[in-house]
Amino acid sequence: MRCFITGSDTDVGKTLACAWVMLHTPARYWKPVQAGLEEIDEDTIRALTGAGDDRFVPTTYSLPDPLSPHEAARRAGVKIDMDNFELPENAGPLIVEGAGGLLVPLNEKAFVIDLIEKLGLPAILVCRTALGTINHSLLSLEALRARNIPVAGVILSGPDVPHNRLAIETYGKTRIIGHIPPLDPVNSETLKAVRPEIDFLSL
Repeated sequence: MRCFITGSDTDVGKTLACAWVMLHTPARYWKPVQAGLEEIDEDTIRALTGAGDDRFVPTTYSLPDPLSPHEAARRAGVKIDMDNFELPENAGPLIVEGAGGLLVPLNEKAFVIDLIEKLGLPAILVCRTALGTINHSLLSLEALRARNIPVAGVILSGPDVPHNRLAIETYGKTRIIGHIPPLDPVNSETLKAVRPEIDFLSL
C-alpha cells in the first residue's frame, strides 16, 4: 500500500490514524511538511509504534510555528518549493501524512491537495464522527474526485455515531477502512487492538 493520509479538518486525528496503519502494516511514514516543532508528529508516531529509523522518511520542511504551512514558512523565511517533494526511491509500502486539510496552503499557489496530486498517491480521508462531519467529509471527497485523485477510503475518528458513518459511506460513495474510537490510555496496545474493517493489501 502507498497512500496519502489527509483530513477533513485540522486536528481530526491524522497522526493517530497514521500510527494505527503502521501498527497493522509494514508501511514507512513520511511527513513532508511539519509546522510546529513543540509537538512533532513523527515523534508521536515513533512513541506509539516503536518503529525504527528504517520506517521513517526524513521530513522535507520542518517549520517552527504551529500554523498553516504557508504562514509558518513565511515567518521562518522559507519558501516551500513543490519541486522539492519527491517520493522515496524505495518502492515499499508508504503512508504520507498531510498538514491540516486539503485546501491548506503550502505557498502562494499550491495547496495540500496539489501535493497529493503531484505525488500520484490515492488518498485516505480521516473524518470526525461528531456533528458537522458530513459536510466537511463530503466536501473533501468532492475536492479529491474533482482532481481525479483516487480515494482509498475513510478512517473515522471519535465516538461511534452510526448515522454519520452511514451518511459518509452513502453520500460520499466510499468505504470505511476503520473507526478509531476515543482511547484511554492512548498507546500501542490500545491502538493496535482497533481492528481494520478491510484488508490493507486492497488499498
